[in-house]
Amino acid sequence: MSRIKDLQKNLFGGTTSNARQFGMIFTLVAIVVLFQILTDGLTLRSDNLIALFNQNSYILILAIGMLMVIVAGHIDLSVGSIAAFTGILVAKSMAEWSLPWPVAILFGLAIGAIIGAWQGFWVAYIGVPAFIVTLAGMLLFRGGNQFIGNANTIAVPEGFRVIGSGFLPEVGPDTGYNNLTLLLGLAACVAVVWREFQARKTRREMDADPAPMWISVLRMAVMVGVIVFASLRFASGRVGTSFPVSGIILVALVLAYSFYTRNTAAGRHIYAVGGNSRAAELSGVKLKRVNFFVMMNMAVLASLAGMIFVARSAASGPQDGNGWELDAIAAVFIGGAAVSGGIGTISGSIVGGLVMAVLNNGLQLLGVGTDRVQIIKGLVLLLAVALDVYNKKQGKFSIIGSLTRSFRRDTPTPPTAPPDAERETARTAVPS
Repeated sequence: MSRIKDLQKNLFGGTTSNARQFGMIFTLVAIVVLFQILTDGLTLRSDNLIALFNQNSYILILAIGMLMVIVAGHIDLSVGSIAAFTGILVAKSMAEWSLPWPVAILFGLAIGAIIGAWQGFWVAYIGVPAFIVTLAGMLLFRGGNQFIGNANTIAVPEGFRVIGSGFLPEVGPDTGYNNLTLLLGLAACVAVVWREFQARKTRREMDADPAPMWISVLRMAVMVGVIVFASLRFASGRVGTSFPVSGIILVALVLAYSFYTRNTAAGRHIYAVGGNSRAAELSGVKLKRVNFFVMMNMAVLASLAGMIFVARSAASGPQDGNGWELDAIAAVFIGGAAVSGGIGTISGSIVGGLVMAVLNNGLQLLGVGTDRVQIIKGLVLLLAVALDVYNKKQGKFSIIGSLTRSFRRDTPTPPTAPPDAERETARTAVPS
């Protein structure tokens, strides 16, 4: 048994809890394999993977911002309405005010910043709960979308559509693949190898024994294999398609926000506020500034998501953004965030969003009606979280429990510590 535990610790990272952190990824892989079998290979076909990313990139972008809001101990119900409100204004600015589309994108981001500052002011400086502020915002900006658009659709120019329906262009010799997509996959493989060797170097500098070389090689082989497979799938689609531009935007945001939340003091302050706001404030964290930032950041990302959706649809409409907030919240919680705040990761939220996206896509490929898809998604979400919480209480393996344990300090809690002390430790933890 001890050998198995040692293998898990070496294979997935420094601790057994880090090994169990991959439970949600394994769940995603299992769902993909299941639908690949049930749909006779349609799930992993190039055109379906490209469409899946195009159809869900804006929800995954929302999940990034929603993760930070939830980690800080809040909730945002207005993101769908903000996306729709921004989309109609940006479309109108290009169609009627003759704004060039690059300027229109900046205009849309500015709208998001203003809306976020408005909502952040009420939450951070007036003290109104975010639930109430964003519920009011949901009504306000949904009404604004319908008032400005007058229940009509407004087309957007071809150049603007690139951010929502564009792909990496065809360059270089004819290889039968999209060369830029292959280069992007190569860069990802190099990054995986570099990160593995950097991790081994760091452990040596800390006088800690790195994992055996064969373990590192196995880890790199698995990750590189997945990247190569995905790159070939995206690069081998029909001519004119490849890895979508919206996917490039998503990858850039994931990298930037992952670095921000993990490696900067401001990012760690968000976790401190969500874990224990009073203790964080006494430690010198600017509580109001953090709350203001997460609300404004969420609105900016919602505006970006709205513009990407409008670009993909080639026009804005009165039904844009309906239900997006629920999809974003579901992605964050499936990805391991705690309802009470203080716990969660950007990558976990992306995995959670992909779980819902693959489930939705697979059911549609099987010909399941939209009404039943919604019912199944709701039941799967409820049952998955309920089962995981039950297992956590019983001391059994828990996906959410294993995800959250990776954010606690490595120092073990003494066996004599009372349960209340353990709960307090979990609430005040900040990710390393």
